[in-house]
Amino acid sequence: MKTSGALLVLLCCCLAETQLRGETISENEITHQGHYGEAENRENEVMGAAQRTEAAATASTQQTCQPDIHTVLREMSVLMAEQRVELRYTKAQMEAVDTRLRASESNAEAMETRLTERLAASEKKAEGMETRLLASEKTVEEQRAVIRELKEKQEEQAAAVRAVGGSVNLTGSQVQELRWEIEERKVSFSASLVASGDVNTGPFNAATPLVYKHIFINIGNAYNPNTGVFTAPVRGVYHFNVFVFGNGHASRPSGVSLHKNGEHIVLAYTVQNTVHVAASNGASLLLEVGDVVYVKLWPNAWVRDNYNHHTTFSGHLLFPM
Repeated sequence: MKTSGALLVLLCCCLAETQLRGETISENEITHQGHYGEAENRENEVMGAAQRTEAAATASTQQTCQPDIHTVLREMSVLMAEQRVELRYTKAQMEAVDTRLRASESNAEAMETRLTERLAASEKKAEGMETRLLASEKTVEEQRAVIRELKEKQEEQAAAVRAVGGSVNLTGSQVQELRWEIEERKVSFSASLVASGDVNTGPFNAATPLVYKHIFINIGNAYNPNTGVFTAPVRGVYHFNVFVFGNGHASRPSGVSLHKNGEHIVLAYTVQNTVHVAASNGASLLLEVGDVVYVKLWPNAWVRDNYNHHTTFSGHLLFPM
């Protein structure tokens, strides 16, 4: 805007000078034509006056334009300085924008790398899940096949039961025998050595059968609390446990042994010079109907029992054979 104004002022100055010169020439021509017939001396005076007027106008024009040109040059110098400052500021801004652009491009590349890695990880995870899903679907199909097979077998068994159901006609005695057989298969007992008091049993020179008198449970009445002997009512696998409690002694042990039909099976035994001692043992045995199982006190050993019922003998039928 300042540059345009300065150029406009300079142009006006030049036009003014040209106009002054044109007017001077026009006046000289009119004066010469109006007084053509006068004397030559008159013409010389007029020409001299015109020359003086022209010289004055030229000097005036030069004096008017010279200050304006200097002003315009000063303004143009200031303007150029401002433009150089603006140019440097614009260049600094462009460099800053370029730096930010490079940083943005670097961030974009890093983000693209991270997104690519995440995408690869997601694809790998999806593949793993798809594999697991296929395996699960295969397992479900196998289970469905097993279920269908079981249903078919169940239907076959149900049909077989329906086929023979009409021919089953048990008498009262047969039903009672079945009930007795079922009851005989319910066998379990547990007992402690004494019913009351605080009693030490032993020591004896030889092994001595023990009679466990305090009965906790005796389903099937296979254990005899008068003799301490268990008699198997049915053929099957039975499990027996013995627990021993006694007073500690340096040389006198506490121990019992489990026997089947006179055969030694296991021993629960301990000897310690402490206040009290304890031991336990057990075994599973295949018994025939009428086989007997009992417990003997170990030779030269003693055991103790009281209202806490530490010393016990237990057994039960696991399953018939």
